[in-house]
Amino acid sequence: MTEPAKGPASYFPSIEKKYGRPVTEWKDLIRSSPLTKHMELVSWLKTEHGLGHGHANALVAHTLAEDSGGNR
Repeated sequence: MTEPAKGPASYFPSIEKKYGRPVTEWKDLIRSSPLTKHMELVSWLKTEHGLGHGHANALVAHTLAEDSGGNR
């Protein structure tokens, strides 16, 4: 049996359901943004894309950790 997702990834199913885009698209958007700081990216997702704070935070945290080698 598969372990349930923990940490930021636990938000991914509800993010996909609520916003109608796969998580990979959100990660690509984050990576293509000229912004680099965590809270700047969170604010950008909230204002430009209408995400809630928790969802934006989870996507940014997971993406930045993945890019720094922290989520493998």
